Amino acid sequence: MAFSSEHPPQFAADDPLIARLREIALALPDASELETWGRPNFRVNQRIFLIAGLGNGARASVWFKPDADERPALLQQPGFFTPRYFGSKGWLALDLADDPAAVDWTLVAELADTSYRLIALKRQVAVLDARASARPDER
Repeated sequence: MAFSSEHPPQFAADDPLIARLREIALALPDASELETWGRPNFRVNQRIFLIAGLGNGARASVWFKPDADERPALLQQPGFFTPRYFGSKGWLALDLADDPAAVDWTLVAELADTSYRLIALKRQVAVLDARASARPDER
């Protein structure tokens, strides 16, 4: 993981929320992690699909690119908000609970999957779909 001296890390290296986000994001085909702006960014083909951010009131959050049709409905749900700088490009964020056990990780994984699919190449999405087809009992 690279470190940018312009922005100090916003999360502890052993933060359990980041560890769980990392597990979800890096399980996707060809995903990688790069620390920029003091926070972990998860990328595919050098393009960001998921960001560990700070939310409303400086709580941890996950930033993602939603399907455009789902964006308005997500904004109506508690915990979702438009993140600074990225919101104008269609991104949304979800506040995460302070306790990793209280986070709906299934929802976070679904948001990461959608964001990844919007950014990844068709061949990478095909690999993801093939994985899902091979494990129908885990959907």
